[in-house]
Amino acid sequence: MNSWDVIIAGAGIIGVSTALELRERGARVLLLDRGQPGREASSAAAGMLSAFDPETPAGLQDFARECARVYPEFVSKLERASGISVDLRQHGAITVENDFSHEAPPPEYRELQADELQRLEPQLNTHGRKAFFVSEGCVDPDLLMQAATRTAELAGVELKTSVAMHELRARNGQTEVETSAGTFTSKAAINCCGAWSGTPVKPRKGHMLYVQPQQSGLLQHVFRAADSYIVPRTSGKILLGTTVEDAGFDKTVLPGTIDTLHAAAARYVPELADAQVISTWTGLRPGTPDDLPLMGETGTPGVFLASGHFRNGVLLAPLTARIMANLVMGKPAGWDISAFSPMRFATRKA
Repeated sequence: MNSWDVIIAGAGIIGVSTALELRERGARVLLLDRGQPGREASSAAAGMLSAFDPETPAGLQDFARECARVYPEFVSKLERASGISVDLRQHGAITVENDFSHEAPPPEYRELQADELQRLEPQLNTHGRKAFFVSEGCVDPDLLMQAATRTAELAGVELKTSVAMHELRARNGQTEVETSAGTFTSKAAINCCGAWSGTPVKPRKGHMLYVQPQQSGLLQHVFRAADSYIVPRTSGKILLGTTVEDAGFDKTVLPGTIDTLHAAAARYVPELADAQVISTWTGLRPGTPDDLPLMGETGTPGVFLASGHFRNGVLLAPLTARIMANLVMGKPAGWDISAFSPMRFATRKA
């Protein structure tokens, strides 16, 4: 009979990264997913490593910036182990002034003069609004998940797909994970089920699409505006997104929404209007009432939670994995995660 030190429910980028971190420390890890790895919130990500995004809650900003700092090392490790490139691009991003309508832009944002903007992105039209450059990277989340999953499997993480988690509980000094495939037992368990993690996490739907422009190398930089973001890949295809919708667990792709996203992007890059749409999809991000993640032990002994990363799961994965591995193995977190405690919402209800 198999025996595991840790069972992780949820094989998105948070779950897979945490499984790998634990396995590297010698833990026997079972990773479960209700579907296939990375097909939910991780697939609804554009892969932007936006550490200086003004929309990031104040309590998350330092953590996000540290994650961005260590990200190249994180990527390098996955690429070396898996042999899969995750298309890490570090060309920076361009955004426009309407994103700072209520305050001055962050100090990391440098205003671009018209001639410099024209030189950086000759196809970009900001319609007279000020443009800003910020140093940040991006990855392809699909390739990132492939690399992370392959690395975890090569390291000895056991992965079971199409297994839905129903309940995590403590019994006789161990944790039991009740699933659609039976009950599994381990010393500790981590709920990384994203939008399916349970209260207070709720799904936030996002529409996205890929287009293939006729012109190769149409854009070099990520572009962000209030109504659109445009993320070029090295392959030549360009990701357009995204929406944030409260639609429950409905993942229906709405053609009208896709058309709206395509038109919004074409307003800034007119050549995208005729670009062929090659794929469309939706994903469900795990949101919380205060837009901060949930990391730490729950009220059930031996049961931990790592969820609620909303739009930042790809960026926050490296340090989240390290912190959760520390906690599960009885060590200090290594970061002040008091603001991320899963118990903060339980306390409010008391």
